Amino acid sequence: MTPEIALVLSILAAAVVFLITEWIPMEVTALLSLGAVALTGLVTPAQALAGFSNPAVVTVWAVFILSGGLTLTGVANVIGSFVLRLAGNKETTMIIVIMTTAGVMSAIMNNVAVAALMLPVVMDIARHTGRPPSRLLMPLAYGSLLGGLTTQIGTPPNILVTDALRDAGFKAFTFFDFTPVGLIVMFSGIAFMTFIGRHLLPQRDVVQETSSGGRGDWQSQYDLQERLFRVRVPEGSILADKTLAEARMGSVLGWNVIGITRGDQTLLAPGPADKLVVGDHLTVEGRIESLNELKNWHELVIEKEGIDLQEPYSGEIKIGEVELPGNSRFVGSTLNSLGFRGRFNLNVLAIRRADQVRRTYLQDDQLQRGDMLLVAGTAQHLQELENTSGFDNFRYVERSELIDVYRLHQRLLVLQVAPNSGLVEKSLKDSRLGDALGSRVLGILRGDNPIIMPEPHEILQANDRLVVEGRQRDFDNLRGLEELEIERGVAADVKKLISGDTGMVEAILSPQTTLEGKTLRQINFREKFGLNVVALWRKGKAYRSNLRDMKLHFGDALLLLGPRAKLKLLGQEPDIIVLTETAQEELRTEKMKWSILIMIGVLLPVFLGWVQIYIAAVVGAAVMVLVGCLSMKEAYRQIEWKAVFLIAGMLPLGTALDQSGAAKLIAEGVVALVGPYGPKAVMLGLISLTFLATCFVPTAALVVLMGPIALNTAANMDLSPFGLMMAIAMAASASFMTPVSHPANILVMGPGGYRFIDYLKIGGLLTLVTLVVLLVVLPIFWPLALQ
Repeated sequence: MTPEIALVLSILAAAVVFLITEWIPMEVTALLSLGAVALTGLVTPAQALAGFSNPAVVTVWAVFILSGGLTLTGVANVIGSFVLRLAGNKETTMIIVIMTTAGVMSAIMNNVAVAALMLPVVMDIARHTGRPPSRLLMPLAYGSLLGGLTTQIGTPPNILVTDALRDAGFKAFTFFDFTPVGLIVMFSGIAFMTFIGRHLLPQRDVVQETSSGGRGDWQSQYDLQERLFRVRVPEGSILADKTLAEARMGSVLGWNVIGITRGDQTLLAPGPADKLVVGDHLTVEGRIESLNELKNWHELVIEKEGIDLQEPYSGEIKIGEVELPGNSRFVGSTLNSLGFRGRFNLNVLAIRRADQVRRTYLQDDQLQRGDMLLVAGTAQHLQELENTSGFDNFRYVERSELIDVYRLHQRLLVLQVAPNSGLVEKSLKDSRLGDALGSRVLGILRGDNPIIMPEPHEILQANDRLVVEGRQRDFDNLRGLEELEIERGVAADVKKLISGDTGMVEAILSPQTTLEGKTLRQINFREKFGLNVVALWRKGKAYRSNLRDMKLHFGDALLLLGPRAKLKLLGQEPDIIVLTETAQEELRTEKMKWSILIMIGVLLPVFLGWVQIYIAAVVGAAVMVLVGCLSMKEAYRQIEWKAVFLIAGMLPLGTALDQSGAAKLIAEGVVALVGPYGPKAVMLGLISLTFLATCFVPTAALVVLMGPIALNTAANMDLSPFGLMMAIAMAASASFMTPVSHPANILVMGPGGYRFIDYLKIGGLLTLVTLVVLLVVLPIFWPLALQ
């Protein structure tokens, strides 16, 4: 083994570990791999960057745009809806029609786009026929994956192996070269799901839209009753005439106020500005035990008020003021949505707006043009803030101004954590102290080691002295929460809140969402959409409390309650898919003829061999935007940039594997291990390895790495490379075994209520069926022996 081979294998091993664990984003792993093979001289700088202009990469992003044009003009929707109406009420027929429709559409569209497009339609079919969505959604996902096997542009692995053959000097696959084998695999998969797989599908109905007279079992599926109860605002309550934002039930107790019943009227999805009145009955979702935890606050000893600001802030911490100009990109955001503390490593102590100074409840307050932010931190971090675009007129603030203008000394408290307090050994985040007082813990005075600007994960210790912004009367709000009356004799039932104008539906993040990784609180979900998130379903488990601070993940299902008009408006949001066909974004059907003609114009020259697919796809994508089938902004959203950067970044590593001799070394190992058993054994080994790797490694990256190995294996055994390359493409695209194997699997996981074991059980058997079919069929159409 040469030093170059050892080096490239080390880079490969590190890349695979990072791709599997996702300790860092996959596309970042790909770009670091690109840099590693370039800096070590394994490839030239030009070769390192060649992935971004690679025909396969260009074809992938262009096909995303073409697929988006067909979706937004309603072509795919019309085809899908028309065909699915023929499904009838028989389950076997429905599975056949759903999988066939998804498969045919996936032949020329992105797999995930097809699954996302058909998901609301299939959900409606499930409701209308009285069948659990879990009986139909996994067949939908698998149908979209199987259909991608049938054409050159059906899936990125097909595009990548085509380009790999071209680069290796072989004749590239044409558009329909995948069709014979792909169709046989697809119909074999449909037959398996129809006659065997459907008997293994779970009988779970996670959610049904409640209509007049309708009843669903979403309440039991999401275990809503376990976390649903009613409370009453008693006579003399300090919470009377306070808004929900001021009451801070969500931040202090983790409660979600679903509705307020006042006399005969019920207000659903109340906003933060809605006021409480004595006698109000609140339908709340959360943990009743949270009220018992309020006793922790009584164990805090208030040492003094109005302390000197210099006590919590040492000489190394400076205080400055910065302005938000009218054109600032931060105007309209909140400190919470910006992640200000983590982003700039600074504390916002106050906001001066015109003649008013706000010192508490700052995190969820929308920033306005002209706001002056009083910030504290190190000189270095303040300097970085000054140099950040979106902020103007930075200056350091004198101590006298802090007292005379901001009056911070009047709102500083020192609270001592008693040795027997329930807050001991809790982190600041878990203590919810900052949320309770509407501010932040500015410092912890701990013996001779004061902690300035403590992090949320800082663990509280006995006798800690906490410097917080607030007043003793702020604790009255906590007393008001503690006095709320639990109505134990009254069973809270969400169904009773639903009327003709109010509905409950499920929604998921769209494949192009920008909300992944953000919390409901950061995106101001309730304020923005006027809807309550009642529960969240993630990987087979329902979550019903503290939802506002949970980061959203692709594949999450959100159970929403609110006015039907608001639910319908939500369907127009590109970040979210509402799982009912009646709440979908309005389509540009007047452009449908144009999108069809453009797609024909892209495919026909390719069929006839007049132009390469990557040129035709780019021209077609440009014309889609030109004629208005979608805007340039929408085109950018349709592109799955993660896949683009992943492929472009991993291609140089594939080149390094080939040029260093590492791919040849691995191929020799494959030949030595299974070669004596014949060409079919070699094919079996490569397919099995690819199938197994799809459970952990993204399919595009996997094909980039397996391609050189397959080509070198074919060369070592004097075999035709076409059969082996197609085998790798088919195996990589048939990602059935786990939800993380493919985004289409994740997309249906929440709405279908699937668990990991469901994919392993059904997808594993479907993988075995695909393996057998490939071993039988591939050598017929693509003989392994050299011709």
